[in-house]
Amino acid sequence: MTTNGEIKTDVILIGAGIMSATLGTLLKELVPEWEITVLEKLEKAGEESSNEWNNAGTGHAALCELNYTAEKPDGTVDISKAININEQFQVSMQFWSYLVKNKLITNPEDFIMGLPHMSMVQGEDNVKFLKNRFQALSKNPLFDGMEFSEDPKKLMEWIPLIMQGRTSNEPIAATKIDSGTDVNFGALTRMLINHLESKNVNINYKHTVEDIKRNSEGLWEVKVHDHSVGEIYRYTSKFVFIGGGGGSLHLLQKSGIPEGRNIGGFPVSGIFMACKNPDVIEQHHAKVYGKAKVGAPPMSVPHLDTRYIDNKKALLFGPFAGFSPKFLKTGSMFDLVTSVKPNNVLTMLAAGAKEMSLTKYLIQQVMLSKEQRMEELREFIPNAKSEDWELVVAGQRVQVIKDTEAGGMGTLQFGTEVITASDGSIAALLGASPGASTAVHVMLEVMQKCFPEQINEWEPKIKEMIPSYGVSLMNNPKLLKEIHKSTAEILGLAEKELILN
Repeated sequence: MTTNGEIKTDVILIGAGIMSATLGTLLKELVPEWEITVLEKLEKAGEESSNEWNNAGTGHAALCELNYTAEKPDGTVDISKAININEQFQVSMQFWSYLVKNKLITNPEDFIMGLPHMSMVQGEDNVKFLKNRFQALSKNPLFDGMEFSEDPKKLMEWIPLIMQGRTSNEPIAATKIDSGTDVNFGALTRMLINHLESKNVNINYKHTVEDIKRNSEGLWEVKVHDHSVGEIYRYTSKFVFIGGGGGSLHLLQKSGIPEGRNIGGFPVSGIFMACKNPDVIEQHHAKVYGKAKVGAPPMSVPHLDTRYIDNKKALLFGPFAGFSPKFLKTGSMFDLVTSVKPNNVLTMLAAGAKEMSLTKYLIQQVMLSKEQRMEELREFIPNAKSEDWELVVAGQRVQVIKDTEAGGMGTLQFGTEVITASDGSIAALLGASPGASTAVHVMLEVMQKCFPEQINEWEPKIKEMIPSYGVSLMNNPKLLKEIHKSTAEILGLAEKELILN
């Protein structure tokens, strides 16, 4: 193994997933002269968390995810998180529309399709909650067009596969909104990376980052092992973005920035059931989210999803949680152990003590047989047959553990977190859902924190790409309507599904 000299570049993006691809594309539009280098340890782009079989982030707009609308003790529903996530998803839609309109990417049907989003609940208390949620959301222009029904005949029209063979007299209700989408983030990542390659961005596969440190000139020096030739390279840059999915935590720790202290990670893997029977797949056309069982973590909300993968309709149910100490699907069994450092050991121990119920839940989930998983599926599809379904192991998610004012020491976080150095020279993306769906918003946040001097200068171009930049769509129904109309037309989504009346 030989060591080569220093390679200078303006920007280093670690990981060729949706986050790096989005940040790279934004920066290439804003400062085309900057030299950008992408370092990816695998052979292709979008193979870990962004891959279509590894993520459930398929258009999270908070239209159907019940964990984004918490029920307060007085029975009212807090929709503030749902509003935030929906606004952020609209930012993604606008950026993708800009890319398609300007022919930077083509064939949007290869990564986005219009699809109804639904929530479905059973039991008197849950039906009451869903009705309250519907009433709160439907007053908001972001959720215009949402319908609610507890009429079995109407539900049979909406979700025949779920309603057929249902013998229980338990009350059942659902909401439906036609402006939902299914997004294939693996396909989108590959499109964006191909676009970046065409703009002379250096995309380096089989390049594992081994170390990140500051050199005497104040630049970041990134030590990289190129597996294709067995050589070590050193890249230097003023700015580094760590977007390596579960692998980001270790790299953040190597950077030694104080903002990365007292932060740990807890890996959770997902298992889906995929339908093999085309006749069954054809009977369902929606994303249907249920309510998490008592004691289950938010990432385990059961859902029956129509997906489009390789331009073919698919049907997935899950996720069932699993456990592996790996931080990436292609990671090491020692990832969890080696992430424990003197500065985060107390945080990790506190989380361990607090999250005994989560540990117990994960153990129970890992022990489930296929037939036990089928029983859970039958709560959604009463007539489901074992031979029609197979297990698919999804990607690894590393939930952030940190000390917070609200939760105290060792609080498990279920969202997406951006950690930035005080001088903005390095940023790392940690966490999970809503993740990919809000990638454009999250990367704009990175740019605001890391390029504060340039952001005002860039604003006119950002507004060209994202017309609602700096504006609340909820408070601007006219702009919201215009954006829905234009994104529907440009992205080729069915007009009836995305244009508000």
